[in-house]
Amino acid sequence: MGKIVLRLDRMMVERKISLNDLAEQVGISNVNLSKIKNNKVTAIRFSTLAAICKVLKCDAGDILEYVEE
Repeated sequence: MGKIVLRLDRMMVERKISLNDLAEQVGISNVNLSKIKNNKVTAIRFSTLAAICKVLKCDAGDILEYVEE
């Protein structure tokens, strides 16, 4: 069975945006965004994912990746 891995860190580097700037624009705390960025979450709200995608001008598939274990 595989798992979903968040690649937010990669997308942030590509878009040249800091954690603080992204958190502010998305409307979540730096701590919560950092957990998402570092794959320390087991779930993410669709509304949060949509807000991140809007700010980064990307698709959810650019951030989410399926990895075989």
